[in-house]
Amino acid sequence: MKLIFVYNADSGFINTLIDIGHKAISPQTYQCNLCDLTFGLLKERKQWKKFREQSKTEMEFLHRDEFEEKYGQKFEYPLILKEDKDLSVMISKVQLNEIKTLDKLISKVNSLVE
Repeated sequence: MKLIFVYNADSGFINTLIDIGHKAISPQTYQCNLCDLTFGLLKERKQWKKFREQSKTEMEFLHRDEFEEKYGQKFEYPLILKEDKDLSVMISKVQLNEIKTLDKLISKVNSLVE
Protein backbone atom coordinates (compact mmCIF):
# COMPACT_ATOMS: atom_id res chain seq x y z
CA MET A 1 0.00 0.00 0.00
CA LYS A 2 1.15 3.50 -0.84
CA LEU A 3 -0.29 6.85 0.22
CA ILE A 4 -0.29 9.55 -2.44
CA PHE A 5 -0.44 13.16 -1.25
CA VAL A 6 -1.57 15.57 -3.96
CA TYR A 7 -1.09 19.28 -3.42
CA ASN A 8 -3.48 21.87 -4.88
CA ALA A 9 -0.61 23.55 -6.70
CA ASP A 10 1.28 22.99 -9.92
CA SER A 11 4.95 22.13 -10.14
CA GLY A 12 7.75 24.35 -11.41
CA PHE A 13 9.82 27.29 -10.23
CA ILE A 14 7.42 30.03 -11.32
CA ASN A 15 4.43 28.29 -9.70
CA THR A 16 6.45 27.87 -6.50
CA LEU A 17 7.22 31.61 -6.44
CA ILE A 18 3.55 32.42 -7.01
CA ASP A 19 2.54 30.07 -4.16
CA ILE A 20 5.09 31.61 -1.78
CA GLY A 21 3.82 35.08 -2.63
CA HIS A 22 0.20 34.04 -2.15
CA LYS A 23 0.96 32.40 1.22
CA ALA A 24 2.85 35.50 2.37
CA ILE A 25 0.47 38.19 1.12
CA SER A 26 -2.93 36.53 1.49
CA PRO A 27 -2.65 33.32 3.56
CA GLN A 28 -6.39 33.26 4.35
CA THR A 29 -7.19 32.72 0.65
CA TYR A 30 -4.46 30.17 -0.07
CA GLN A 31 -6.05 27.12 -1.69
CA CYS A 32 -3.91 24.25 -0.36
CA ASN A 33 -4.36 23.29 3.28
CA LEU A 34 -2.02 20.31 2.75
CA CYS A 35 0.73 22.75 1.72
CA ASP A 36 -0.08 25.01 4.66
CA LEU A 37 0.10 22.19 7.18
CA THR A 38 3.28 20.52 5.88
CA PHE A 39 5.30 23.50 4.66
CA GLY A 40 6.18 26.87 6.08
CA LEU A 41 6.73 29.79 3.75
CA LEU A 42 9.96 28.41 2.28
CA LYS A 43 10.58 24.87 3.51
CA GLU A 44 9.07 21.69 4.84
CA ARG A 45 8.14 21.75 8.52
CA LYS A 46 10.60 19.79 10.68
CA GLN A 47 7.87 17.83 12.46
CA TRP A 48 6.37 16.69 9.14
CA LYS A 49 9.76 15.80 7.66
CA LYS A 50 10.60 13.70 10.72
CA PHE A 51 7.19 11.99 10.58
CA ARG A 52 7.43 10.98 6.94
CA GLU A 53 11.07 9.91 7.20
CA GLN A 54 10.26 7.63 10.15
CA SER A 55 7.08 6.20 8.63
CA LYS A 56 7.14 2.62 7.41
CA THR A 57 4.41 3.47 4.89
CA GLU A 58 5.41 4.29 1.34
CA MET A 59 4.42 7.86 0.52
CA GLU A 60 4.45 9.80 -2.72
CA PHE A 61 4.07 13.59 -2.90
CA LEU A 62 2.89 15.20 -6.13
CA HIS A 63 1.62 18.51 -7.38
CA ARG A 64 -1.72 18.29 -9.17
CA ASP A 65 -0.18 18.58 -12.67
CA GLU A 66 2.33 15.82 -11.88
CA PHE A 67 -0.41 13.58 -10.47
CA GLU A 68 -2.73 14.05 -13.44
CA GLU A 69 0.08 13.36 -15.90
CA LYS A 70 1.25 10.23 -14.06
CA TYR A 71 -2.12 8.72 -13.11
CA GLY A 72 -4.43 10.17 -15.79
CA GLN A 73 -7.11 11.06 -13.25
CA LYS A 74 -8.49 14.29 -11.78
CA PHE A 75 -9.87 15.00 -8.34
CA GLU A 76 -10.61 18.01 -6.15
CA TYR A 77 -7.29 18.94 -4.58
CA PRO A 78 -5.62 18.72 -2.14
CA LEU A 79 -6.25 15.14 -1.09
CA ILE A 80 -4.63 11.94 0.10
CA LEU A 81 -5.15 8.74 -1.87
CA LYS A 82 -4.35 5.12 -1.19
CA GLU A 83 -2.95 3.02 -3.99
CA ASP A 84 -3.39 -0.73 -3.79
CA LYS A 85 -4.71 -2.17 -7.02
CA ASP A 86 -6.75 0.97 -7.57
CA LEU A 87 -6.71 4.51 -6.24
CA SER A 88 -9.10 5.36 -3.45
CA VAL A 89 -9.62 8.66 -1.65
CA MET A 90 -8.58 8.38 2.00
CA ILE A 91 -8.78 12.07 2.94
CA SER A 92 -10.76 14.34 0.63
CA LYS A 93 -10.33 18.06 0.03
CA VAL A 94 -13.23 18.79 2.41
CA GLN A 95 -11.74 16.58 5.14
CA LEU A 96 -8.25 18.07 4.68
CA ASN A 97 -9.64 21.58 4.96
CA GLU A 98 -11.15 20.65 8.35
CA ILE A 99 -7.71 19.69 9.73
CA LYS A 100 -6.28 22.73 11.48
CA THR A 101 -2.97 21.47 12.94
CA LEU A 102 -0.06 19.36 11.80
CA ASP A 103 -0.52 17.09 14.83
CA LYS A 104 -4.06 16.30 13.68
CA LEU A 105 -2.88 15.60 10.13
CA ILE A 106 -0.21 13.23 11.41
CA SER A 107 -2.75 11.49 13.63
CA LYS A 108 -5.17 11.14 10.72
CA VAL A 109 -2.47 9.74 8.41
CA ASN A 110 -1.39 7.29 11.12
CA SER A 111 -4.98 6.09 11.44
CA LEU A 112 -5.00 5.24 7.71
CA VAL A 113 -2.12 2.80 8.01
CA GLU A 114 -2.94 1.06 11.28
